[in-house]
Amino acid sequence: MPVKRDLSGRRYVEAQVEVSATPEDIWQAIATGPGISAWFVPTQIDQRVGGAVTSSFGPGMDSQAEITAWEPPSRFVAESRDDMGPDAPTVATEWTVEAREGGSCVVRVVHSWFTEKDDWDEQFEGHTFGWLVFFRILKLYAERFPGQPAAPVQLAATAPEPVSEAWASLAGPLGLDRATNGDRVVAHEGAPPLAGVVEYAGPAEWPAALLQVEQPAPGVAHLFPMAMGGPVLLSVRFYFYGEGAAAAAAQAEPVWQEWLGDRFPVPGPDGV
Repeated sequence: MPVKRDLSGRRYVEAQVEVSATPEDIWQAIATGPGISAWFVPTQIDQRVGGAVTSSFGPGMDSQAEITAWEPPSRFVAESRDDMGPDAPTVATEWTVEAREGGSCVVRVVHSWFTEKDDWDEQFEGHTFGWLVFFRILKLYAERFPGQPAAPVQLAATAPEPVSEAWASLAGPLGLDRATNGDRVVAHEGAPPLAGVVEYAGPAEWPAALLQVEQPAPGVAHLFPMAMGGPVLLSVRFYFYGEGAAAAAAQAEPVWQEWLGDRFPVPGPDGV
């Protein structure tokens, strides 16, 4: 989504989703550590003004923020510094929950910052597209697995550019290379167990796959490539739900990690 500006000099991007759930249930999903971890990334949150929010995007990739407004169950704001680099402006992230008729509510996230430079606009636009996908996961979690225990698994590998070829190398063996919304897919022989229905297939310029899965266990799978100015990061995330979620995560993680390591080996010092 394009970056917007107002007369005060504020720049901002926003994303929203409507979910069939009560504001109180959605507040639990966006304003508690277990709730956020069930559809986003592993997160810890100290639920008060001045409290810390720590979100882990991978080893050594923690995002830190401080809560500056706390108004359950409808609004909170957290400010982060240095997430975009040492010279980046402070970013305020505002979450709001608005009840709608018929038992649903709208969840909205707005990133705001003040600067005359456009150095970070492209990154924030990319963040907005990311939120749209994560909000689809939130919707699946809140509507199909409401309040169930969750266990996330985050895996990653790298592949050479271009993004299209890196994505094909990951998606092909999993039956996702030509999948469209609503398709039922099953991984090919030799790949780890994966079976489910495609909830969202990204366009060619933003390839991704979001599935509700029954294998390797009930939950959601989210796979996507990301250009990193050289190697392409291939992200594979699972969110398992139910009483057996933790055991499923413990069983699936080493299987998928081994497969990713074999298919996308890390080059040695000589590049081989």
